[in-house]
Amino acid sequence: MTSNDEYVVQLLTERGFVTGEQVDAASKSMRAENETTLDVLVSSGALSEDDVLGTVADQFGLKYCHVNADAIDPEIVKEIPADIAKKYGVVPVVADEDAITVALSDPMGYDAIDSLRYVLHGRDVEAVISPRAEVAAAMAKLYQADEPADVQTRDEFGDSEDATGDDAPVIRLATLLITNAIKMKASDIHLEPMEKEFRVRYRIDGALRKMDSPPKRLQGAIISRIKIMSKMKISEKRAPQDGRIQISVNGKDLDLRVNSVPTNHGESIVMRVLDKSNLALGLPQLGFLSDDQTTFERLIKLPDGVVLVTGPTGSGKTTTLYACLGQINTPDKKLITVEDPVEYQMSGINQVQVNKDVGLDFSAALRSILRQAPNIVMIGEIRDEETAGIAMEAALTGHLVFSTLHTNDAPSAVTRLLDIGVKPFLVASALRAAMAQRLVRAICENCREPYTPSDREIKMLGQFSKTMPEKMFHGVGCEKCSKSGYKGRKGIFEIFKVDDAIQRLIFDHAPATLLRQRAREMGMRTLREDGMLKVANGMTSLSEVLRVTMGDAD
Repeated sequence: MTSNDEYVVQLLTERGFVTGEQVDAASKSMRAENETTLDVLVSSGALSEDDVLGTVADQFGLKYCHVNADAIDPEIVKEIPADIAKKYGVVPVVADEDAITVALSDPMGYDAIDSLRYVLHGRDVEAVISPRAEVAAAMAKLYQADEPADVQTRDEFGDSEDATGDDAPVIRLATLLITNAIKMKASDIHLEPMEKEFRVRYRIDGALRKMDSPPKRLQGAIISRIKIMSKMKISEKRAPQDGRIQISVNGKDLDLRVNSVPTNHGESIVMRVLDKSNLALGLPQLGFLSDDQTTFERLIKLPDGVVLVTGPTGSGKTTTLYACLGQINTPDKKLITVEDPVEYQMSGINQVQVNKDVGLDFSAALRSILRQAPNIVMIGEIRDEETAGIAMEAALTGHLVFSTLHTNDAPSAVTRLLDIGVKPFLVASALRAAMAQRLVRAICENCREPYTPSDREIKMLGQFSKTMPEKMFHGVGCEKCSKSGYKGRKGIFEIFKVDDAIQRLIFDHAPATLLRQRAREMGMRTLREDGMLKVANGMTSLSEVLRVTMGDAD
């Protein structure tokens, strides 16, 4: 039985159309290879087609009705050509200036409806659900077929996201949740069942914003819709699941990485919006100042060695790594990544997904891909001694290795590697640089204005007050930034390069404070110093830099 059939049987049981005993008996009496419990329940008379289609249509906010070819205006039939109607298994029944309504027999066949909108050049398409035999008979009569058409059945929703009119509130709401988030440049969509509301929040520029909540009564249907779209098992509500949605919004290809977790008030869903346009970001768009950009470009073009990007979760490490790969991805180089999960699918790069269920963890995957003779390797994250050791050894045998670590500053990457068990000589020999980063909200270009800092702000600037201009910038708030004064995010960076002196300190197992002191002597700019330069040039605000560097050393 497919996950969708399980879901339908569960719905019918909950609504009293069939008992648990009948379901158990039907599941034991299946004969044909492709027969399902639902098929047995219908063929045995325990359920009627009206019961099944009516219940599922109602669950998804659709109308269920019978269709009669004799009652359909021939002029309406001309709205959809015969080959298109047969391909998508639909029959046009009503049309007006705004939309055309079609009948189909599969309540979960919304890929047909979504696709029709494109085929019909943007014409709005609405749907009603009708019995399969009636749709097939109407199609045969209306399109003068020799025999009833083979009405298509689809088990999963399509990739495109378009609302299907007032008859489909669940579909429309699920669509709006996604499209509105994308319009607002959200990085995450949170659907959170609370006791008395179904809370929706978007993470925009790193901050969560509460949106209008859909009706609590539609919570289950909306979550089911999202789970079908992301190819999760609908009937599984007690265990976490992961899925993925690939969609196109306004001509832009986007991936949504979806995760569900059971809570005491229902399943909580988080959708991470992965915008492929981020792959085309250059280093200036990430927020590099010209001198750091020159330094980092030189590092990522080295023939071998390890380059690490460090920072807490949500600091943009993965985006930076992908931008690096995009910049150095040329036909004469072989690039392989090991990720958990693969966030962005990049052309020209071999990407390996970690799968612990079959024993393919980071270290096992890394050992395997090194036999593929890559020039450049990207490891999603170094988490243990074995992975770190393999990465260092790969760097010493002629590979350029990129990876991430969770450390607060760049020099601490060295002590973290030593702490997890990597030998000092390996770190000293293989590590070329570590770069710490944070994300700060960028001041909205549309409403940015200069202002004179207050005495309190000058005091907060401390030593940096001497080098700051008389005027700083802030966003006063406008429609384009939702009155926040900020739009988009930029990085602030701390680049720690390993020179001969640093190598000797690493050999001696020196603490991070000594490594940091040496790097400062060699001109390393700290996260806060880099942030203050970006405050001075109007890229971000003082409060933003202080917020993200509060726990960092100057």
